[in-house]
Amino acid sequence: MIAELQKWQGRTETLQDDITAAPVRALAATLDRDDPLPVPGTVLPPLWHWLYFLPHHRHSEIGPDGHGKRGGFLPPVPLPRRMWAGGRLQWHAPLRLGDSVQRTSRIESVSHKSGRTGDLVFVGVKHEITNAQGLAISEEHDIVYRAAAQPGDPAPPPATAPHAAVWSREIVLGDLLLFRYSALTFNGHRIHYDRRYVTGVEGYPGLIVHGPLIATLLVDLLRRQVPDAVLRTFNFKAVRPTFDLHPFRVNGRPSADGKTIDLWACDHEGWLTMQATATLN
Repeated sequence: MIAELQKWQGRTETLQDDITAAPVRALAATLDRDDPLPVPGTVLPPLWHWLYFLPHHRHSEIGPDGHGKRGGFLPPVPLPRRMWAGGRLQWHAPLRLGDSVQRTSRIESVSHKSGRTGDLVFVGVKHEITNAQGLAISEEHDIVYRAAAQPGDPAPPPATAPHAAVWSREIVLGDLLLFRYSALTFNGHRIHYDRRYVTGVEGYPGLIVHGPLIATLLVDLLRRQVPDAVLRTFNFKAVRPTFDLHPFRVNGRPSADGKTIDLWACDHEGWLTMQATATLN
């Protein structure tokens, strides 16, 4: 299987888009921010580029999990569970409202591992986003595919979240928050909104909070504490699923010079769910 999937390594895709105001206004409302209305030239906040270059599969091209059917740009991994596992981003120049932008994506790697609950396939994708001035964002995106849940599968041991938070904010979840973020990112993945599917088919206890949403909330915490922050890099890794059944917390701790920020999310029991590091210009 893996040798066939590795034939996708090196495959590229190029998409065009425009940085428009409506998604920016909508995400600000979803995150409960009181931002000034965006106007042409407004700098796009970090990670909000995920509002653009959205998948536009025709309805007949959607698979049973709500994603586009496999075998297009991404390899046709036969494992049913797909998750955004993390990423590494670098900002070279700002994107602004009104920019015409291009994203070139390349399959960098396809690898296989055997975990305690079965096979895992990791796909690494590199994105480069440019505007008229040149390269603006470099991004490495990690996707993991997993086998279906089986009765008696061992649960991975949880990790305790750090206790030395300087900043902390509770995020109260609900179907509406997940629905709005799915709508904004045109994300049809049913684990985020279809409770019967996520519990009955994929075997999770509740709706799963989007990894990119948690990452965005971590950066949003930083922006609330340091409003003039300009990010240079942001690295994040999903450690444990976050479910909509309870509130969770986003936390931060700046270094002594304020240029490096440790960020993490934890669930209602204090288990680490996402860890991240941001560096500022």
